[in-house]
Amino acid sequence: MGAEKKMKDKDSLTLVSQPQEYFRELIIEALGRQKLSTKPETEFYLVNLMNEFMKADKVKSEALAIMLKDALEQPLPQARNAKLKQIGDVSLYTAGFFQDSLNRKLVDVDYYIEIGGAAYQQVAYQSGDEIFRTLYQELAQKFGAFVEVLAEVSDKTSCRTEKDLLRLYEVWIRTRSERAAKALQLAGILPNQTMKKDWQ
Repeated sequence: MGAEKKMKDKDSLTLVSQPQEYFRELIIEALGRQKLSTKPETEFYLVNLMNEFMKADKVKSEALAIMLKDALEQPLPQARNAKLKQIGDVSLYTAGFFQDSLNRKLVDVDYYIEIGGAAYQQVAYQSGDEIFRTLYQELAQKFGAFVEVLAEVSDKTSCRTEKDLLRLYEVWIRTRSERAAKALQLAGILPNQTMKKDWQ
């Protein structure tokens, strides 16, 4: 019994000391549940994105429109690409991890998906490296799906209050997200099937 407890404690410490591996497991599980296939480079990118944003508060409060204006005004292609990549990263992380809270703001998830996907597409278009071009093309083309993947990871790593569940229900009403429906069902809240049929 004592040895088993020690092993569990050791495993917990390993997860804390190696967050990248922890996020990798969560990302792989979410990709599998959503039946979303992706290239190894893209999977690594998503894991690294999670790790970087979780290590420090990197989400800028600056409006995406201002960030985009700043990116387009960069005279050097390399600096412009770096800014566009940042816009894609911030959009993906924000839309995925803070999807529920965005539902109550003027700028919703769809806006982040549109801006972020376009930013990654521009990075892909201007990339001279085939591997990076393919990577950013996939991020752009599957941006909405990857938002759902990060949202599922957010569900796994955060505790939900009644207020959170209400916001999640509102997200489901607006988007009919399968992830939101599953999260509600796990919390014992069953989405109204009649409303679902009417929407379809």
